[in-house]
Amino acid sequence: MKKVSDLKDHCHVSLQSLADYAPDQTLAAVEQLLEPLGGMSRFVSPGQKVLLKPNLLAGKPAQKAVTTHPEIVRAVAILARKAGGIVSVGDSPGIGSAASVARKCGIMAIVKELGLHFSPFETSVKIHPQGRAFQKLEVAGELLEADVVINLPKLKTHQMMGLTCAVKNMFGAMIGLRKPRLHLQAGSDKTLFALMLLELCEQLKPALTIVDAVVGMEGDGPGSGDPVQIGVLLAGDTPLAVDAVAVELVGLQPGQVWTQKLALETGRRGAALKDVEIVGGSLTELRITGFKAAKNTDINGRMPAFMQRLLKQALTARPAPNHQLCTRCGICVSHCPPEAMAIKEQLLRINYKTCIRCFCCQELCPQGALSTRQGSLLKLAQLIKR
Repeated sequence: MKKVSDLKDHCHVSLQSLADYAPDQTLAAVEQLLEPLGGMSRFVSPGQKVLLKPNLLAGKPAQKAVTTHPEIVRAVAILARKAGGIVSVGDSPGIGSAASVARKCGIMAIVKELGLHFSPFETSVKIHPQGRAFQKLEVAGELLEADVVINLPKLKTHQMMGLTCAVKNMFGAMIGLRKPRLHLQAGSDKTLFALMLLELCEQLKPALTIVDAVVGMEGDGPGSGDPVQIGVLLAGDTPLAVDAVAVELVGLQPGQVWTQKLALETGRRGAALKDVEIVGGSLTELRITGFKAAKNTDINGRMPAFMQRLLKQALTARPAPNHQLCTRCGICVSHCPPEAMAIKEQLLRINYKTCIRCFCCQELCPQGALSTRQGSLLKLAQLIKR
C-alpha cells in the first residue's frame, strides 16, 4: 500500500470500501482509510480543539442520505479523541435549528453518547477571502476558533452546482439567511457562485476531509434525490482533490460540476485528476456505473449573454411545483433569495421573471414537491448531445 510519505509531488486522496454503516466496521474502515495518509495523529495533536463539520442540510432520517451518516461522525470523533483532540460537532442547516436537525438525523444521539460538545453555528465573523468573488464574507466564528476542522460531507448531486461534496460542504460556514443572500448576490451567475465556494473553502482550509459515500444521493439532490449505494469512503487534505476523485468515482464529467469546472479553468492545485495520487483502495475497482446526475440546468455559457437573456425560459431549467405533494408550508417562500415565490389561492406560484435558478427551494422543500423542468431549447441541446 502506498502512503503519503512515499509520494512527494501530488495531492493525496485515500479510498476505502465500506458496504454499510455497522458501527464496528465503520470505525475500522475509517481508521484504515486514514492509515495511508499518516493516520488521524497526522491531523490532530493532543489538546487541540477539533470541530467536525458534517452536512446537516435538513432534519431527515439518516437513511434518506440527505445528511452525513451518524456512524461516520461517531468513527471520526472516536479517532480524533484517541489522537488527543477535544472534539465538537457543528453546522448551520438550511432549515431549522442545528440541534433539531442533528436530533432528527441521528447525529445528536452520537454527540450525547460520546459526551461531545455540540456547537451550532451562531456567531458570524467577517473574513476577507484572498480572491475576487466577494471582498468580505461572514462565516461562523465557531469554525475559526477551532484548531482543526474536519470536513465531513455527504456525496450528493446538487441541482445548481452539479455535485455537493468537499468544497460545497464548507458553504455551511455561512449562518442562516446569509446563504440565500449570497445566492441573491451571485444571481444566476453560476461561475460567480462557484468561485465564491472555491475561495471560501480555500480561506477556511479544513485540515482533513472525509466523504461519506457509502450511500450517496443521485438525481434531484441535494435534498430530494434518491439514495444510491456507492460503498466508498474518501479522505484527503485537499478538498479539490477529494472532489476530483469523487467526480470520477461516480462517473461524472468535471464540466458537470461547476466548482470543479472553474477550478480546472483557473489551474487550481488538485482540480485535475492527473495531479492526484490515489492511495489505499483502487479507483478502478471502486468506480460505480449508472449514477444519475442532476438535470442540466443551462447551456454552460456557450451562447452570448444577450441571447441567453432573451431566451432565458428556453435555455435554462427552472423549479416547478408539484401541487399534489406541496403542503404550502411556506419554507420555499421564506427562503427564496429574490422573493420570487408566493402562495396564492392555495397554490404555490413562482415568478420566473425574477427567479434566479438557484434551486434553493428544491434543496429545502421537506416534501420533495419541487422538480426541475428544462426549457425546450435546453432539452433539444441535451438530445443532440446524446
